[in-house]
Amino acid sequence: MKRPQLRDLTLVVAALAVLNATAISQAADVEPARDHPLLGRYEGARMTQYRPPRYDEAVLVKAPVSKNSEFRLRLEGNVSFYSYDLPPDRSGLEVFRNYESGLQTKGFEIAFSCTSSDLSCGEGNIVDAVANPATRMIPFNSCNNPKYLLARHTSNNTTYAGILVCENKLTYVVIAVVESRTMDTNKLKFIDSPGMKKSLLQSGHVNIYSITFDTDQDTIRPDSKPTLDEIGKLLKDNPGLHLQVVGHTDATGSDAHNIDLSSRRAGAVIRALVQSGIEATRLSSRGAGASQPVAANDSADGRAKNRRVELVGM
Repeated sequence: MKRPQLRDLTLVVAALAVLNATAISQAADVEPARDHPLLGRYEGARMTQYRPPRYDEAVLVKAPVSKNSEFRLRLEGNVSFYSYDLPPDRSGLEVFRNYESGLQTKGFEIAFSCTSSDLSCGEGNIVDAVANPATRMIPFNSCNNPKYLLARHTSNNTTYAGILVCENKLTYVVIAVVESRTMDTNKLKFIDSPGMKKSLLQSGHVNIYSITFDTDQDTIRPDSKPTLDEIGKLLKDNPGLHLQVVGHTDATGSDAHNIDLSSRRAGAVIRALVQSGIEATRLSSRGAGASQPVAANDSADGRAKNRRVELVGM
């Protein structure tokens, strides 16, 4: 079986964030400085692909899959990717056990691990769960004899590593690393009340990017208050105006999850406006999920544009 390319893995089998394939370099094995300082590389391995750290999102498998468990760990931070061909005289299991013991020696905690002999790593479990195209994960059955672990290092900044070892024609390892980092802020265009009114008059709607939420939650962050105040001012200055608040997500996660999340976020915005004195009868909400993207979902920038609150004049 042909070894999948890292750009085809997106969200590491179970794990790696959506990749921009043009940002991943084909790495000649001449730059060991590219190895992650906490992970290094297996002796004799050859780096084949690499993406340097940048602020992004990743979804890592954190537990065995069952119908009633949430097995995905959704993270944001400095995300980097590594792919190595491993020495032909080393089995995947030997390499995998070396990673387990080596990471523990370096202070990592093994949060979850499985091999192809485990039900939690085999057919009918993670295989089926990660095959869902909506999550952009690939199934384990395209990776012969899969072995996967999730490790966590908590000194200073928290670092997560998702490591997948496969044995196809070659034995190889794919690694995603997520290091906690505060995102650069104050990068979104602030739209004041006159700007909102102008857009509503011209196009009937306005996209709002400065209302932000906790990751995968409907909790509005405190830095959203200036924008909520401007929406309140718009409604108070225009007493005949009625608005529909529409929540939008990127395409990470299932359709059902995204519809639910976007609906809850739109509802949270309405509750905040009502608490500020706006009549509830002037507002309605709708969750569009990922059904109305304004950009491609294959990059962090595109996904950020799709995560938005839209105001529609009624």
